[in-house]
Amino acid sequence: MTNTSAPARPGISMEAAERRRARLAEQIRVGKMTRTLVTPEGAAIRLKLAAVVERGGAFMIDVAIQWAIVIGTLLGLAFLMGAMGMDRANFAFAFWMVFYFFVRNFYYIFFEIGRKAATPGKRALGLRVASRDGGRLTADAVLARNFMREVELGLPFQFLIMSMGSDQVGAWMALMGLAWSGVFLFFPVFNKDKMRVGDLLAGTWVIKAPKAQLMSDIVTAVKATEQGNRFAFTPQQAEAYGIHELHVLEDVLRQSTPEIKQQVAERIRAKIGWVPGPGETELTFLEAYYAALRKRLEQRMLLGERKSDKYDVGR
Repeated sequence: MTNTSAPARPGISMEAAERRRARLAEQIRVGKMTRTLVTPEGAAIRLKLAAVVERGGAFMIDVAIQWAIVIGTLLGLAFLMGAMGMDRANFAFAFWMVFYFFVRNFYYIFFEIGRKAATPGKRALGLRVASRDGGRLTADAVLARNFMREVELGLPFQFLIMSMGSDQVGAWMALMGLAWSGVFLFFPVFNKDKMRVGDLLAGTWVIKAPKAQLMSDIVTAVKATEQGNRFAFTPQQAEAYGIHELHVLEDVLRQSTPEIKQQVAERIRAKIGWVPGPGETELTFLEAYYAALRKRLEQRMLLGERKSDKYDVGR
């Protein structure tokens, strides 16, 4: 019987071909979740978006924490009510309702507006919120994406409760409202960037958070002693940027084109007021400044001071 299967390419075994196809399939899968972001410094960095499952897991962790806080507060108030007497029960219950409102609506805002831009649930799964324009995450963006959560999640839940306790006409109306609001609920599943409606309005992404620790030293072209004699940066110049910019600069040194290196060097020189010396190249300047910035950030971290980015001037 004649074998009709396609022959393997000469010199390539079937196992190698299968491994190659598997690698290509994995590269395509990873590429669908990877985006290129151009920072204000002009550097292009690649970010990995959080999957829907990861975002859902982070949300469930946050909901569990919220309910633990609310229930713990309720039990504490119940104990106080028993000690104070029932005449204070209404006051205690009103206080708990106000507390529940703030926990429900400002839990996410409180954590995401901080320097880590992530709730405890997101931090547990290595996620964070980032601005899609490459700039700093603003308070307006955090407020916009979180106030939309009530429409995306609270509204479907309310329609579901209404459909259970209403008459036939009211139940149909509630079900129609539930179907309409379900568009907001399942919006992240049907768009390539896995964004909620709140992310779309606020201009944000939820991404896999980069490593928090400082990366390894990559300065190899110029010796430290030579750099110290040739590039004498002042402390103010050396700490003009933070950890985020250090990581971006490392990406620029490792994989960017000469044109991008030149643009980034010009931006840094303009910001710190640096005048190029004779024979100074963009590469040697960037390597020297990377070394100085990394050393300064490490010194600050030893003193308990962490500068997350160039906007972080209060620490």
